[in-house]
Amino acid sequence: MNPSRNIAARAGRWSATHRKTAIWGWLLFVVLAVVLGGMVGTRTQTDAESGVGESGRAEVAVSQNFPENASESVLVTAPPGGSNRSPDFRETVTNLARELNATPYVSNVDQPFTPGNQSQLSADGRSGLVSFDLEGDDDQLTDRLAPTEDVVSEARARAPGFEFDQFGDASANAQVGQAFEDDFKKAEFTSLPVTLIILVLAFGAFIAAGVPLLLGLTAVGAAIGLTALVSHITPMSDAANSVILLIGLAVGVDYSLFYLRREREERAAGRSERAALEAAAATSGRAVIVSGITVMIAMAGMYMTGDATFASFATGTIIVVAVAVIGSLTVLPAILAWLGDRVDKGRIPLLGRLRDRRAVNRDGFWARFVRTVLRRPGISAALAGCFLLLLAIPAFKLHTVVPGVESLPQDLPVIKAYNKVDQAFPGGPEPANVVIESDDVLAPEVQQGISRLKEAVDGPEEFGSPVTTQISPNGKVAVVNVPLAGAGTDEKSGQALSKLREDVIPETIGKVPGTETNVNGMTAGSEDFNSLMKSRAPLVFAFVLMTAFLLLLVAFRSIVIPLTSILLNLLSVGAAYGLIVWVFQEGHLEGLLGFESMGGITAWLPMFLFVVLFGLSMDYHVFILSRIKEAHDAGAGTSEAIESGLRRTAGPVTSAAIVMVAVFSIFATLSMLEFKQMGVGLAAAVLIDATIVRGILVPATMKLLGKWNWYLPAWLEWLPRINLEGGPEPIQAEPGETEATNQPAATPVPAAPNA
Repeated sequence: MNPSRNIAARAGRWSATHRKTAIWGWLLFVVLAVVLGGMVGTRTQTDAESGVGESGRAEVAVSQNFPENASESVLVTAPPGGSNRSPDFRETVTNLARELNATPYVSNVDQPFTPGNQSQLSADGRSGLVSFDLEGDDDQLTDRLAPTEDVVSEARARAPGFEFDQFGDASANAQVGQAFEDDFKKAEFTSLPVTLIILVLAFGAFIAAGVPLLLGLTAVGAAIGLTALVSHITPMSDAANSVILLIGLAVGVDYSLFYLRREREERAAGRSERAALEAAAATSGRAVIVSGITVMIAMAGMYMTGDATFASFATGTIIVVAVAVIGSLTVLPAILAWLGDRVDKGRIPLLGRLRDRRAVNRDGFWARFVRTVLRRPGISAALAGCFLLLLAIPAFKLHTVVPGVESLPQDLPVIKAYNKVDQAFPGGPEPANVVIESDDVLAPEVQQGISRLKEAVDGPEEFGSPVTTQISPNGKVAVVNVPLAGAGTDEKSGQALSKLREDVIPETIGKVPGTETNVNGMTAGSEDFNSLMKSRAPLVFAFVLMTAFLLLLVAFRSIVIPLTSILLNLLSVGAAYGLIVWVFQEGHLEGLLGFESMGGITAWLPMFLFVVLFGLSMDYHVFILSRIKEAHDAGAGTSEAIESGLRRTAGPVTSAAIVMVAVFSIFATLSMLEFKQMGVGLAAAVLIDATIVRGILVPATMKLLGKWNWYLPAWLEWLPRINLEGGPEPIQAEPGETEATNQPAATPVPAAPNA
């Protein structure tokens, strides 16, 4: 294959020749993306845009017919020994309600001593609930919330011994939003030095270590800026930037690390600086393209879920992977051409010498380990496979939930307030919202239907109190808030929701002509999301598996390699599922990781893990298998090719895996339970893939399959031949260079034990 016809080689040659243009052009692109993204801001999804199913339809009806406002409540608790029926309690609550009513932007103040509101007094005889609406959009609520907090503080000062706990949409958004931002900053600022340290250990030099980190950071920055622009077309999830950081650092470091390692390998084998760079571009650069396309196609599987949050994750990850690929093909060769052998400047003497010895050592750890596996491939594959299956067993009990407050930091004042309300009014803070649409919800027949609905939920153990009603200003929507038994996402709450949806509503308001009734809320949203995931999962799995199969089929011209690669990836994903179920659903290691189990896994996580892990693990397989195929195509036997390929990729793959495990593990230390689950799941899967799968199952299964690894039916011989990372073509000698310095790197293939 002529290198000039290789797009990666052409891009690398152009960048090396026009390095100032490439470097300054890249910097300009990154700066423009960051500045423009910051200027327009990121438009995040509203509840109406992120909802699915019946609960999503209910949320749309509420958002279209009610003014922009936030519901807030204040729980007033009498001193020990006091009563919520005492004159002092009544006076305290009434004064608070009066002052809130006089506060700007506050409306619909409801207090328990208004006739008909007795349900706002707790059954334990100590507490009462004062509720109100705070008008304004998300940008205005933070400023408008402060005066209400001042009113509550003044009431607290006037009534010693009484407890006042405020919570609601505005206060939760302010405090949880700040906690979310703090988590993101912690992950960002912790991951950078950790990544740099690992890369310094891998390269033994600061300059070489800084190149992959530079590409990863600029790719993440540009992708976040571009995502902000795209968000005004399709809104993004609040967690999208965290996902971009995770994936961007992973692939950015991966691609540049493999590229740089290949360039250094070719240079050490005797090529000139330019020839080594062109060889790296023609081989690793080409593999970067295939790997990037594989990851992006896998991420595109999230579009098929039909969920707006997954779609935003897909958009963000595809953008950051595309940016990382473009950077690897353009600015990376330019930087390496500019640095030349100075890329090894800033060497740490001891680490540098150790790394150099490892680079030339044909009898290092991985070589010895692989030979051991190849001597007993059947036993090795059986033991490793059984271990992964054992880890995967808990995955059969996987239960997904849309997390509520239990997934948030429990030390936040608003969460403490929420928990107190939940104790005083079980099911009260997150009730089921029965959303009734009609041309006129104040019409007598509609009101009668609502009354029958409220009577039907008054008494059965599945429902609680207070049951409240809100009417939209245009009179087209009524919302009846019905507390449900249980914790919100457990079986008890699910049964209560089913009774409400399937029995109560059809027999009451559902019989009123001209009305449409949908239910939303935490329990309803969780049920609807889980239902959607179950229906779409086969489609997503089929898309990702089929596209991965086709890409590997074309890349390696083999049917067996794609099938075994997919099977091994499924094993590692299943083991990761089992671990997160064992840890987070069953509640092991709660003290170590600092969480309290909510009895399930965040609903979006299993699908997200599958798609992301399949994409990232295919990254490794493309680089590893292409080196094995290179040795095999050069005439080496199966054992020799396997050992050569794994030995030559052991360094960069191990370094890349350590970076990813470290960065993902940082997310396991954050306060948000969703981040903990994501971090543990990703870190565990990458660790499993980089050790058990790569070190044992890949060589063992390939040895067992022998020549069948490269089996391609005759009727598929028309497939194009793509030399992903094979030996680079000879490059014409430059003026002043000897022919010897420009020959392809001829790394000897070590002899393997007799098989």
